[in-house]
Amino acid sequence: MIKRKGIKSAVLAIAAFALIAGACGGSSDTAPAETAAPAETAAPATDPCEGSELKLGLAFDTGGRGDGTFNDSAARGAEQAASELCYTVSELEATSDDDRKPNLEALVAAGNNPVIAVGFAFGGAIEEVAAANPNVTFGWVDGYLDLPNVKTLGFSEQEGSFLVGAAAALKSASGTIGFIGGQEIDLIKRFEAGYIAGAKAVNPDIKVESKYLGAAGDNAAWGSPDKAKEIAMSWFKKGADIVYTAAGGSGAGTIDAAVEAGEGKWAIGVDSDQYLTATPEQQAHILTSMLKRVDVSVFLAAKAVKEGDISGGFKVFDLKSDGVGYATSGGFLDDIADQLEAFKAKIVSGEIVVPTAP
Repeated sequence: MIKRKGIKSAVLAIAAFALIAGACGGSSDTAPAETAAPAETAAPATDPCEGSELKLGLAFDTGGRGDGTFNDSAARGAEQAASELCYTVSELEATSDDDRKPNLEALVAAGNNPVIAVGFAFGGAIEEVAAANPNVTFGWVDGYLDLPNVKTLGFSEQEGSFLVGAAAALKSASGTIGFIGGQEIDLIKRFEAGYIAGAKAVNPDIKVESKYLGAAGDNAAWGSPDKAKEIAMSWFKKGADIVYTAAGGSGAGTIDAAVEAGEGKWAIGVDSDQYLTATPEQQAHILTSMLKRVDVSVFLAAKAVKEGDISGGFKVFDLKSDGVGYATSGGFLDDIADQLEAFKAKIVSGEIVVPTAP
């Protein structure tokens, strides 16, 4: 059974009732007052999405809702599609590699169109299911597949990471910062490459520690906050003062390490603005977050299908399209905002080309 979490928004129906004025009785020597005409009763408000048959299927990878980063961003895009485009949303989460194909098939069988797979690991599964269902449009976040009914939604993670790397170098008092990646794959290496390039654009002599939580295919890498915390804490103790983590839910461990390490120690979040879901104690140690607008890609894919665009193709969300960026919550970057925006302008113009591999 498909668990339905995102339900299309409904407008509360409110009936307005007007009091009908009664006639006033006059004396024998006065003319009777006119009886007021009955006031019109307002028609009950209607649900603007009533009757909509639009259905959006969202297939999460491991971690699902509540990871605070990647999957939660996709969920926000689906919620926007529900409220603004009148989709009913069905969600399924893969808890193992064996779940991906059956989840996609279940979402198709339930009548969802489009069906969006969240994460690069859906590769083999989405290829099979999309080929078998040519009348359904699919979206694939972080993938690439040349099929006429698959919209592949990619990001320039290196560009957003360049900006948080520059921020780290501008804010570092020690001259040593760190990067923790999830699986050691090309996708996450784009985060690392951009971060290092941004830091060195500010300070060519800065030291950047790097470590991965798992090899390609090791799904535990996305859900190991204890391991990320251990690595970050060891770097903080050796003098590093800022650590950026691109490892899904594992990044929570880096934030905890910064809190425990104390004043002057910072974590940089990823995908979503992690400051917004952190505790006040954690917020004091979240310098910024690299924003990867998965929510925008999900919403726009759903919008395209609603408007009749069922074609496939490859769409890249970059700095120019605001598909990536950096968070300013907390105000910790206020004093360097001009410098970061100058770097952003150079990337958008092509003056700076950010590397995709360390």
